[in-house]
Amino acid sequence: MSTDNSPETPADDTYERGVAMVTEIYQGEVPALPEGTMAFNDVMMRSLFAEVWDRDVLSIRDRRLLIMGVIAARGSTDVWKLQAQSALKRGELTPDQLRETLIALAPYAGYPVVAPLIGPCETAINDWMEAQD
Repeated sequence: MSTDNSPETPADDTYERGVAMVTEIYQGEVPALPEGTMAFNDVMMRSLFAEVWDRDVLSIRDRRLLIMGVIAARGSTDVWKLQAQSALKRGELTPDQLRETLIALAPYAGYPVVAPLIGPCETAINDWMEAQD
């Protein structure tokens, strides 16, 4: 069995499944690079998006909520905004539910860590609401 998964000799459609999942999860907010552009991206598409996000045991919404908890605990404002935008676009969370995630996370992750996420959260909500009009 060959272990050569270079773009010249693709072993299967794992990369394409990863790209499809990124497109679905992030609703076009995260562009998928062509295979072979960057090794890190290739591994991420195959392992994270095709093998983890594509599993059917948890829904995308469930996975997103778990990841949002980790993102909040780390205080990653840009990544929080991306997740919030995508959750709204996919109909996974309403604006009120998105705000509630911050209320629920603050006691666990810490108010000083979660408070900076309020601005990006509201920006994502406002942008989404404007797109609805």
